[in-house]
Amino acid sequence: MSRLGKIPVVLPAGTSAVLNKNVLSVTGPKGKLEQAIHQLVNVVVEEGQILVSVNDKEDRQQRAFWGLFHKLVSNMVIGVSQGYEKKLEINGVGYRASLSGQKLTMNLGFSHPVDFILPEGIKGQVEGNVITVAGIDKQLVGEIAAQIRRKKKPEPYKGKGIKYIDEVIRRKAGKTSAK
Repeated sequence: MSRLGKIPVVLPAGTSAVLNKNVLSVTGPKGKLEQAIHQLVNVVVEEGQILVSVNDKEDRQQRAFWGLFHKLVSNMVIGVSQGYEKKLEINGVGYRASLSGQKLTMNLGFSHPVDFILPEGIKGQVEGNVITVAGIDKQLVGEIAAQIRRKKKPEPYKGKGIKYIDEVIRRKAGKTSAK
């Protein structure tokens, strides 16, 4: 049985949820998110909370959907009330980034600057060598941060590249000269 699914998702002040057929809409101070609900999952919106349940608690697939949709609904509520952000750090001599509008331009040691267009719903910010990606959709924020990191992954010898702030890069020893 889903331990998370049994816990109701509490709606903070200023956040509301509406279930229309099989689409759950959550609105808050930061914006609005929608999620289609699978037919095996039951969602009930009550005063100040959202309850997620399934019909057959013994069925393995239904238990999996129970926990999944509880977490999806919880992420929606947190997203529209607080938002999500990921921070990336650029390391390397001459490596830098700048943001103009929704266009992120990065100099990453290539012969040309690398441009990345931030999609709608994502806000970017550059402070020194730290890029901040923020938005209300947890999945989209994580995906955009991963796409930016993919432009120049950190290498293990000098640690040059783009990494998450809390990421630890395993460093390798370089070649030593023979004596």
